[in-house]
Amino acid sequence: MVFQNVSLGIAPIAWTNDDMPDLGGENTFEQCVSEMALAGFTGCEVGNKYPADRAALKKALDLRGLTICNRWFSSFLVSKPFGEVAAAFEQELDFLSYLGAKVIGASEQSFSIQGTSKAVFDEKPVLDDARWDLLCDGLNKLGQIAAKRHMKLTFHHHMGTVVQTEEEIDRLMRHTDPSLVHLLFDSGHLSFAGIDPTAVLQKHVGRVAHVHLKDIRPEIVARVRAEGLSFLQAVRLGAFTVPGDGSVEFAPLFAILAEAGYEGWFVVEAEQDPARANPFEYALKARRYIREVAGL
Repeated sequence: MVFQNVSLGIAPIAWTNDDMPDLGGENTFEQCVSEMALAGFTGCEVGNKYPADRAALKKALDLRGLTICNRWFSSFLVSKPFGEVAAAFEQELDFLSYLGAKVIGASEQSFSIQGTSKAVFDEKPVLDDARWDLLCDGLNKLGQIAAKRHMKLTFHHHMGTVVQTEEEIDRLMRHTDPSLVHLLFDSGHLSFAGIDPTAVLQKHVGRVAHVHLKDIRPEIVARVRAEGLSFLQAVRLGAFTVPGDGSVEFAPLFAILAEAGYEGWFVVEAEQDPARANPFEYALKARRYIREVAGL
């Protein structure tokens, strides 16, 4: 397989967890970005320890040959006035465009249980038709705002949210404008949900504008389902890991993306407890695996 114009990034959540700051609380921003670069990555997403001052952040990244490729945006299109969501979105675009990013990753957080103690499989929120219309219409509008800034809005399907299942992803893709709303494809969240990531990618590869490479440990996911555990408990137990360290078959995913001419970022994202999974060690493991399987 041959990729053109594909770059490799890694998420800082392996060093310090945004949802549970005690995980990796001892790891500094400088350690995080230095180890990213040392492991062979050229980009990253934004974590909670990154400097809020965008000039200071850019300087620190430039010193290490890194660039920001994306940042999580929590949208509340179903539960808040659109104007409020759009204003926050514009602020994020200002920040990201200054740092050179071309995409922004939105996840609808209305009614989300991902940060709660609720059972992630049993208590997932579900939208009615009217709220689906609000979500899709709002995403189209945010996509227009991003396009005017020469950026792409990507939607991040996620465990514990209103867009988690294959059917929900399909519905979102059907009812949003392909030129304005793109897909952030996440192999780990699909696999965690019991969905074949290859099938989803085959259907929607033309909409993919950002890729998260995430693996799972199926025995832990099975325990989460059987015991009715929360998403945060799953992370603490080690449900996620880096590509090549779990059960996800990445070779078919890389092949589909290469055949489709995918251009953009592959971002390793594997939130784990850094005390149990050394972030630098796992970053190196992921980098080696991507080189061996994808030739990058």
